[in-house]
Amino acid sequence: MFPSVLPTYNRADVAFVRGEGPYLYAEDGKRYLDFGAGIAVNAFGHAHPRLVAALTVQAGKLWHTSNLYRVPGQEALSKKLVENTFADTAFFTNSGAEACECAFKMARRYHFVSGHPERFRIITFTGAFHGRTLAGIAAGGQEKYLEGFGPKVEGFDQVPPNDLKALEAAITDETAALMIEPIQGEGGLHPMPPEFLRALRKICDDRGLLLIFDEIQCGVGRTGKFFAYEWVGVRPDIMCVAKGIGGGFPLGACLATAEAAKGMTAGTHGSTYGGNPLGMAVGSEAIDMVLEPGFLEHVQKIGGFLRQQLAGLIAEHPGVFEELRGQGLMLGLKLRVPNTEFVTAARGHGLLIVGAGENVVRLLPPLIIDEDQVREGVALLSRTAADFEAKAKQTVAA
Repeated sequence: MFPSVLPTYNRADVAFVRGEGPYLYAEDGKRYLDFGAGIAVNAFGHAHPRLVAALTVQAGKLWHTSNLYRVPGQEALSKKLVENTFADTAFFTNSGAEACECAFKMARRYHFVSGHPERFRIITFTGAFHGRTLAGIAAGGQEKYLEGFGPKVEGFDQVPPNDLKALEAAITDETAALMIEPIQGEGGLHPMPPEFLRALRKICDDRGLLLIFDEIQCGVGRTGKFFAYEWVGVRPDIMCVAKGIGGGFPLGACLATAEAAKGMTAGTHGSTYGGNPLGMAVGSEAIDMVLEPGFLEHVQKIGGFLRQQLAGLIAEHPGVFEELRGQGLMLGLKLRVPNTEFVTAARGHGLLIVGAGENVVRLLPPLIIDEDQVREGVALLSRTAADFEAKAKQTVAA
């Protein structure tokens, strides 16, 4: 019998019934330490009282009105984002993929109203992930996501990251923008070199291109700054945001300068649910929490502690772990054993982690974790690694 839920995920046979802080509890009562956080979504863990209260209060007042009318929550949240980023304006979405769609359209529209409708192509970078829409998989350029979905959406070109010669060669009179994740997540936890990001900014300025950052995974405090671009001092023209901005509630945003957004006039874009009162209430509370004094400093400190502990873990299990990558609380371990098997084995020990490209496992814990929870997570990783070492010894002995 065909599953009633479309089987597009290879789901693990575990169902969670409640969460508290960094822990999830399954139907059978087993507790799991969540170092995946719904793939960097649950920035404040599970059932955070402030987010629950924000949603509950709003739910008792008003759920939805449509973007045909003013939504005061949008005005409040966009003001907070504008005051604390490069951006002059924000368009709210339901997801990161939808934020990317807005960015693609905005880049094309910018050149259209600037008198260059021929400039519609966007250059992206090998290993990128920009969502699962048809344009998103075309922008990502990964064959595993493109296969079987017909002709690739026109207008996206990929070049290797950190290869300025290849990038210069790919730029044509049709190029509208460059789009990049400051830290590739799904592609294997690759932070882009600061000098490369600075070079992209200069190329865009020199060639009249727009620079788009995809901070869907690395933004909203994940690296220890509000947004990752702050570490290198490179400001984009457009930026895609999602995941942590809703703290678990489906929410995204496309931020932009006034110049980049000048073509997005009434009727050019829209969303039925994007920016509805429920999302705005939760997002506004989440941003307040991230920007409170000491929060980002905590992420930097605990991220450094986790990195230190993981370095010891790699030294302890060199036959299992190869390399540590990432920044803040967006870290990855490149493995010498299959990452899919490692994720499953870690779950058996009560630890949730997420796979990524290049045989990497992602560690994306809630930003609120403390040192004891870091030690607990690293101990569970060590036990999982010991299982693989024991299995390897048995194989050799046989």
